[in-house]
Amino acid sequence: MSDLYDTDVLEWSQRQAELLRRHASGEKLNEQPDWANIIEEVESVGQSQIDAIESWLFQAFLHELKIQAWPESRDAPAWRNEARSFRVQARRKYRPSMRQRLDLPDIYAAALSALPDNMDGLPPQPVSPTCPIGIDELMTQQQ
Repeated sequence: MSDLYDTDVLEWSQRQAELLRRHASGEKLNEQPDWANIIEEVESVGQSQIDAIESWLFQAFLHELKIQAWPESRDAPAWRNEARSFRVQARRKYRPSMRQRLDLPDIYAAALSALPDNMDGLPPQPVSPTCPIGIDELMTQQQ
């Protein structure tokens, strides 16, 4: 069954769902579910949610840093709207159990390192070198 996981994950997942339903109903199975890969897939579901939130927060931080670094840019209103949108997306998918898995200072540092060296020929104005917001404030803040 592991070979099918490597070659056709859709077929594998449908087969595993069928086996799990039969197993849950108490049926004796000749073929056992692919427990190792099922466990890995269940874990990856949660990780993909964390990854999505980290991506949205990275984008929100990056756009907010651009606003701080180039407040007079003609693009600042668009950056503000995009940052708001990314935060809304992150808030919609955030669950309190994710709190310990989200490293805001690390996400902020990554966004800081992605900040351009200049924009429209202008160097950036100073921005905070450390994350200025905590997870509770970030996930409840309405902009």
